Amino acid sequence: MRTLLPLILCLLAPAASADEAAIRKALAPALGGTKIEAVRPAAVPGLFEVHVSGPEGPQLLYSDPQGNFVLEGMLFDTRSGRNLTEERLRKLSAISFASLPLALAVRLQRGNGRRVLAIFSDPYCPACRQLEKSLAQIDDITIYYYMYPVIRPELAEHSKAVWCAPDRARAWIELALHGKPITTKAKCDVPMEKMLELGRSLGVNSTPTIILATGERLRGGLPAEQLRSVLDEAMKQAPAGAKAK
Repeated sequence: MRTLLPLILCLLAPAASADEAAIRKALAPALGGTKIEAVRPAAVPGLFEVHVSGPEGPQLLYSDPQGNFVLEGMLFDTRSGRNLTEERLRKLSAISFASLPLALAVRLQRGNGRRVLAIFSDPYCPACRQLEKSLAQIDDITIYYYMYPVIRPELAEHSKAVWCAPDRARAWIELALHGKPITTKAKCDVPMEKMLELGRSLGVNSTPTIILATGERLRGGLPAEQLRSVLDEAMKQAPAGAKAK
């Protein structure tokens, strides 16, 4: 069996290439100029993953071998409960964590801070509030908050006041978790526009957006236990530049 494997792979490779060419040719007109970055076999036999570039970052479609039918949505593995589409999007949208301008973030550390992540968050985003409840249950963590007041931009002054507070981390938790803003107007230089520009440059279009130590990103929150597991796994894979600072 082992000696036949190279031959089998050689026979499969031309078929896969032919499918990719057919899919590209069929889908290009239908996508209206959207760039097809890559085509590869999906986890489901006979289904192909089509990676396209959209205005909001990488997107995934699924196609039959001829490109006659296209599916848009999430692909789940019911045996493991894994969201295969989300996992792939994390890889495709990954950045270098070490490249993040951490000086623009509100830094919070609990315990030894060994679990590291960055978050684009709006204190008036319900999902962000739920994420804060999960984060409050995780110890030994370092969080870099990029304040991203896009849900209620008219209340951006509350985020700006956090930056000017003597204890930024505490002021952020009071606002984002407990809903207690500092009511006095910010009286320091706040790099809010730089935070917003950073988010736009990274394609952050929803809050919360979590950037793991591996540079992969998550959109939305997770229950505390699941989030702790994701953070621990990310730290095992993270380069040295993503450690707490």
